[in-house]
Amino acid sequence: MSSVILTCALLGNFTTRTHNPNLPITPAEIAQQALDAWRAGAAIVHIHVRDPGTELPSMEVALYAEVVQRIRDVTDELIINLTTGNGGRYHPSEDDPAKAGPRTNLLVPEKRVEHIVQIRPDIATLDLNTMVFGSEVVINTPANVRAMADMIYDAGVRPEVELFDSGDIALMNDLIKEGSLRPAPLCSLVMGIKYGFQPSPETLLYARGLLPEGAIWTGFGTGRWAFPMLAMSAIAGGQVRIGLEDAVWLSRGELAPSNAAMVTKGRRMLEDLGFDLATCAEARKRLAL
Repeated sequence: MSSVILTCALLGNFTTRTHNPNLPITPAEIAQQALDAWRAGAAIVHIHVRDPGTELPSMEVALYAEVVQRIRDVTDELIINLTTGNGGRYHPSEDDPAKAGPRTNLLVPEKRVEHIVQIRPDIATLDLNTMVFGSEVVINTPANVRAMADMIYDAGVRPEVELFDSGDIALMNDLIKEGSLRPAPLCSLVMGIKYGFQPSPETLLYARGLLPEGAIWTGFGTGRWAFPMLAMSAIAGGQVRIGLEDAVWLSRGELAPSNAAMVTKGRRMLEDLGFDLATCAEARKRLAL
């Protein structure tokens, strides 16, 4: 295809204002940067929220609801993708690894998708990774994934399956075969997490080759690989993603002033390569939303 769907990932869980002071934190800031990214060419915005006081990741439904309402007060076109990634982290205590340490945030599946069930966005991420993540581990058991998928589908929301390594793709393929996930999934190949897929053309093509027939996929990288992987994914037949969740620099030595600035640069790169950005309407049709 000559057009690609661009997702702007606005803030994530790990980027802080120490990394980039332009990171949106409050619901008003997140919604404004989402709208600015849309005006710059993003068809989808991927949203996490933060506690406005502590600036730490939050699962507060009211914060998600406020962000979504602020966006919907302006446009119904923009495709909204909310995370369900929070609630899978385990931090073993130093004196007894069987006891949860202070950074543990494990939640039952119902709590991880509570905001999805209530708000019913267009898309909700569904992580399949069980892996070392920083100094902790992320745990997504098949049973929990099945339960979350059921609730996401029942809410009329399309899951975007997040794939961090080849084993995640094997799990996704099994879940499709058993009927827990629907065929022709929407999925992302996450590259650049230290103990997962490493960003390179070889890794991208290898991962693409493991995907099931009909998969609609996005490949993206973190850090200095964010913009190179945007180009690689488009060339390899995928969709693209960029934003302050994945990287904080617009170019060498220049902090990104906003998510919209990152979308604008990504759009220029894609247009130089001969790609157009899909409109929200085109993306909705292609993704069957």
